[in-house]
Amino acid sequence: MLSFDLRSLETKAVNVDGSLAPDDPIWEEADVRPSEPIRVTGRLSSAGDGRFYFSGRIEGRVTLPCRLCLEDVDVEVEEDVHFLLAENGADEADDPDVFLYDPGERNIDLRPAIRETWLLTAPAFVQCREDCKGLCATCGTNLNEGSCNCTQTSTDPRWSTLLKHQSDAH
Repeated sequence: MLSFDLRSLETKAVNVDGSLAPDDPIWEEADVRPSEPIRVTGRLSSAGDGRFYFSGRIEGRVTLPCRLCLEDVDVEVEEDVHFLLAENGADEADDPDVFLYDPGERNIDLRPAIRETWLLTAPAFVQCREDCKGLCATCGTNLNEGSCNCTQTSTDPRWSTLLKHQSDAH
């Protein structure tokens, strides 16, 4: 559960142990979604004057294509999380570690803050291994699985000066 009654939070802290599913409506089309529910654990407590502090951890997995060979790579994502929730119009509204909520609501929902934290934590791209050879630019063969029969294409002569400087540097 990631939604909590505002009135009860003002008097006592709560332990958070919930999850955010990959198919939750909070996700937007272009988001890097988790491949399984994100586990959210921690503590949510009053920080006085309509403010609440969350301190905890998110854990999940994401599957992305390798940026060189396009094979799927499963990556574990874990992050300690600390943020402040404040009422709309609060002085801290411009602080990126402060998430705003509507004080007229009965519940405070952690899902928007967890979504944004996930998007900042999860990698935008991955590589299957450090020595990934990628795909052949001509035929698309995965060069990690073997070579192809393509002939090397010649380099545009306009790049020759740059290539010469690059080889001199090594």
